[in-house]
Amino acid sequence: MQSLQHLFENNKAWADRIEREAPGFFKKLSAQQAPEYLWIGCSDSRVPANDIVGLLPGELFVHRNVANLVLHADINCLSVLQYAIDVLKVKHIIVCGHYGCGGINAAISKQKVGLVDNWLRNIKDIYTMHKAELEALETEAERQNRMCELNVMEQVRNVCHTSVVQDAWDRGQELAVHGWVYSLRNGRVKDLKVSHSSADQIDNIYALDMTDDLKDK
Repeated sequence: MQSLQHLFENNKAWADRIEREAPGFFKKLSAQQAPEYLWIGCSDSRVPANDIVGLLPGELFVHRNVANLVLHADINCLSVLQYAIDVLKVKHIIVCGHYGCGGINAAISKQKVGLVDNWLRNIKDIYTMHKAELEALETEAERQNRMCELNVMEQVRNVCHTSVVQDAWDRGQELAVHGWVYSLRNGRVKDLKVSHSSADQIDNIYALDMTDDLKDK
């Protein structure tokens, strides 16, 4: 079995460097976390959330899964959302996909990968919704890149459609949802300009009637 000693050595070097640069950092960090941002990103090892936006540990709450999906039956993702909004009081939720996403590419090229195929069926649904636009593009690379963008846009909508987010907006909590795409080629982030900060900005059918809660009280 391969030894992981080098990882422990890397960890010690990293911790020592942080403590030198900011004495007392870990003591302060261990007392509380108060991030302003929730990052919902892809599990891809080439997309390190904190590093991309230059934030230290404790400044970014992170949830990652294959192809950065937000599904209404995914209790893991919904629990992260609820904790981030209700307990940590984050002010921004960033859904960040990335060009060259293996999950996206596997889904639209109909690769058979395994159990994850069931998860990626959601990507195929998005492809079907935008089939005319995607198939009008000339190259497969263009289709893949556009699908990465369309997927982020759909996941932003999914975040906004959750009762957790709409409850926060209804009680006047400051909260905005953003959609970004990261480029593996140059390390830059692209803002897709699909930010939402109120229920007025989502499709009416998904807007929950919060007056029902008041009737029950």
